[in-house]
This record gives sequence, C-alpha cells and structure tokens, in this order.
Amino acid sequence: MTPRPFTLGPALLFCPADRPDRFAKAADRADAVILDLEDGVDPAARAEARRAVRGTPLDPARTIVRVNPVGTEDHQRDLDALADTDYTVLMLPKADGRYVGPLLRHDGSPYAIVALCETAAGVLAAPALAARPDVVALAWGAEDLVASLGGTASRRDDGTYRDVARYARSAVLLAAGAAGKAAIDAVHLDLEDLDGVRDEAVDAVAVGFSATLCIHPSHAAVVRTAYAPTPEQVEHARAVLAAAAGPGSTGSGAARFDGQMIDAPLLRHAEAVLARAAEPVLDDR
Repeated sequence: MTPRPFTLGPALLFCPADRPDRFAKAADRADAVILDLEDGVDPAARAEARRAVRGTPLDPARTIVRVNPVGTEDHQRDLDALADTDYTVLMLPKADGRYVGPLLRHDGSPYAIVALCETAAGVLAAPALAARPDVVALAWGAEDLVASLGGTASRRDDGTYRDVARYARSAVLLAAGAAGKAAIDAVHLDLEDLDGVRDEAVDAVAVGFSATLCIHPSHAAVVRTAYAPTPEQVEHARAVLAAAAGPGSTGSGAARFDGQMIDAPLLRHAEAVLARAAEPVLDDR
C-alpha cells in the first residue's frame, strides 16, 4: 500500500520528544508538529522521550515523528516504541543510499517517510530517495551537511547560505519535483532573526517548496504568513486566469494581459497562487 501524498504545512514545528508539556502548545502554533527523537533530545533521555511520545498522543494527521538514523540502535528502539501508536509519518534523518526500507507499522503497512537529506551522501542520493514509493517528501538540512564535509559554517557573515548549501537546497528541490514529491525547506537557526525567516520562506514558496521546518513557534507564525499569498497576488492571479479564459485569448494556449503575453507556465504560476489561497481555479478557459 502506497502512503498518501504529503500535504502537511507550510509551517512544520520541531518539538523535543522529551517535553510532552510542549506537545499541545506546538500543535496549536503550527500546521504540523515534528516530535523529535533525534537531535532535539539528549541521548540519555531518549528512552524517556519514547515513553512521552507513546503516553502523550497528538493528532496523527498533523504529527510527524523524527526517528534516529538507519543503522543506529536508537533507530530500532524508536520503531519498536512507535509500533502500536497511530502515527503514520516518520522523518528519517541523514537519509542516504543505506535506506532500503520500507519501514513497516505494526499492521504491516509502510510508514510514510520524509527523507531528510542532510549529508553529502544524502544530497547525492536525493533522486533515488524521491523515487521510492514510501517516501512522500524530501527535506534538507544545512548544518549536518557542512559537518559531513568537514566544514564549519553553512552561512556567510551576512547570514546568507554558502554555495554548497545553496546547491544542496536546489538539488533536493529538483529531485523532489522530478518525482512529483513535496520538498521541505530547512530551518533558520537564528531565533531572533524573524526577517531572515520571512525572506527565506518567501523565496521557498516562490521556487516550489511545500513547507518549511521551524524550530520556534514565532518562526511558524512568520512562515505561515510568508506562504499565504497577499490579496494583491490573489487578485493578479485571478485576473491572469480570467484573461486566458476571455476574449483576449489567442486560442493557442497564450493570452494577452496587462501588455504582456501569458502562456501555459504563467497560468500554472497563477493556479499555484490560488491553490495556496484556497481559491477556486477557473477551468473554463
């Protein structure tokens, strides 16, 4: 059985799995919560974190559980702890060619996997990961990527990504898009830099990311706003589609609007804007 397509987002908020007191608050502030059994938890507290995940359930339709990487003892312990829960979506960190899966639930059905490509091997394996039927989305991470290369910083002094991180971001986005899967943008680590969070989220939605990872509730609110089209964008998109359906259409898949020629790709851009705004798309052109 193939998992359903990934539709969570746009703001996906990490929550340490050993802090069940924060679970409900995180769920209230984001579109989906990522209960983190990996980097967000001290290794000595992971057994307690597993008990918390089992004992403080959230809505499985809006919850992802980040387990530990394939090949680690904690990975199997995580799967054992989750076996009889209702959670169906796992985030697999440091995913690469070693992941042969699928990872199965207690009833034998496969978990839906968000493959986190955050090492050099993972970025290069992104196309193969995206092609897997159990992988519903690709995400990427800059800090582990640079660490896997022996580097020390993913960003320049001005806060922008270094070239290798920008390449990885694009490579993961393209691999996901080519396979028809969702792509999820990386976290912004500077807790106080809400302008940076907004700018990166605006860029993410402009190039086709479906969601953005967040590490603080304030970031989730900014991401939600950035992914939502402005009234002006919605108005423009509706006008473009109306022009394509109206007398100005050439009948050849192109139309004239506001002094410019609009064709199929621009119409798809407009449809994407209305989809994000939950607006009906004109289908009579």
